[in-house]
Amino acid sequence: MTSADPEPPSGDTPDVGGSPPSGHAAGVGGSPPSGHAAGVGASPPSGHAAGVGGSPSGQVALAGAGADLGLLSPMRGAAEATGDLAVLQAMLDAEAALTRAQAALGLAPAEAADAVSSAAARAEAFDLPGLVARARSGGNPVIPLVQDLRDAVGLPHGEYVHRGATSQDILDTALMLVAHRTLAPVLADLDRVIDGLTALASAHRDTPMAARTLTQQAVPTTFGLKAAGWRKLATDARTRLTTAHTTLPAQLGGAAGTLAAFQPPSNALPATPDAPPATSDVPPVTSDALACATDALPEATDASASATHAPPSTAQAPPSKTDAWAPAEEAREAAVAVALRLPGRFADELGLAEPILPWHVLRTPIADLAGALAFTAGALGKLAADVLVLSRTEIGELSEGVGGGSSSMPHKHNPVRATMIATTARQVPPLAATLYASLAAEDERPSGAWHAEWQPLREALRLVSGAARDAAELVADLRVDPDRMRANLTVKGDPGPAPALVDRVLDPHQDKAPH
Repeated sequence: MTSADPEPPSGDTPDVGGSPPSGHAAGVGGSPPSGHAAGVGASPPSGHAAGVGGSPSGQVALAGAGADLGLLSPMRGAAEATGDLAVLQAMLDAEAALTRAQAALGLAPAEAADAVSSAAARAEAFDLPGLVARARSGGNPVIPLVQDLRDAVGLPHGEYVHRGATSQDILDTALMLVAHRTLAPVLADLDRVIDGLTALASAHRDTPMAARTLTQQAVPTTFGLKAAGWRKLATDARTRLTTAHTTLPAQLGGAAGTLAAFQPPSNALPATPDAPPATSDVPPVTSDALACATDALPEATDASASATHAPPSTAQAPPSKTDAWAPAEEAREAAVAVALRLPGRFADELGLAEPILPWHVLRTPIADLAGALAFTAGALGKLAADVLVLSRTEIGELSEGVGGGSSSMPHKHNPVRATMIATTARQVPPLAATLYASLAAEDERPSGAWHAEWQPLREALRLVSGAARDAAELVADLRVDPDRMRANLTVKGDPGPAPALVDRVLDPHQDKAPH
């Protein structure tokens, strides 16, 4: 809750659903008894917020009339890392990081940075359902969040929340944070996949089986070579996702991507000879701001330096207008230098890459991430497709160690993990296509192209996270039947250099070689 919201009884947390009676947090099934927050099932003990199955205190209840808990998407992963609460926390982290970066450059007091960081520390303290409802009026959730965060910070530092930023700065940065946090475990799962496939390829380097083209047996190969091929795709996916993970940038440009709002305001600069000091309703920056920028300005030449420190002449002429303008121009250059340093400092606060330019309509980071996610889905999909074929009853060369059952045929041992991966391989490419389509964005902020990215990006992250998890489990438990492979092999010949190709793929230097 923020100071803008009615204060509930101590210990209560708002749930998902309609507005509850004053002082209560409503869940599913109407108003709970006084002092409780209702979720699914019976009311929890006083002072706790119930979620699914009675979540402990401090957790935002997930159940509600409009909640999507993944009932129809068992192939998804990263539910907590990509959920609404995680996105909200990422937006709060971005707001806090911006104020800290501004304080480091003298654009805000250190006390303001501390106050904003403290207020933004826990997304659970904010009214998530209320933000969802209020986001419709402005078309994005940052607008109502800024007001709630300012209210939570309070006077005198609330005015430093979101100083100079636009909604896209915060939401783009938040989604990059969500992606960064989601990809770390995905990469760990891909390492597990690669390790498992390395063991399979090595163990079955010489295990003969039929190579099939256009559904028919063609020539002999080895299962080791097939596993080595899966491994090659997995390492390629890891390479692409690692690049995406380490280059995800922060976003900071201000209203139209010019950084103008992040310059020290005009009343912090010397006045021109023909104009009185400018006024501004924005509090002036601290003296540290211009001092921080001095390093970014070119050093004075020897001539100009000596002229600056020369003793005054007894017949010194009055200063010209050009001479009087020089200090003001130098101050303006210093102010520009502060604005140019801010995105890097902001990115450092969040552990993201520094953008060369604001990328409000330069969507390379989104397109690169989309491409890496789509490739990973397809790479793991190839593994799944082969397992699905080779685990058919009439082939029986592979099987999942822990298969799924059937509601009507208890004798079945369904390849469920491969099936889940195969669904991801079909779903992620269209999501990536939507993200690529948003590259064609008009003006300095488009109407619709940016908004079209949010859900596809999150869904692609969820699906690839689940596929990497399922692939790691699939490979670890995969059962190989060499006898069945030999029995099924009806074409004559030998696999030729297939074992040597396995050796090439498993060469520890191969992963570093150009692809």
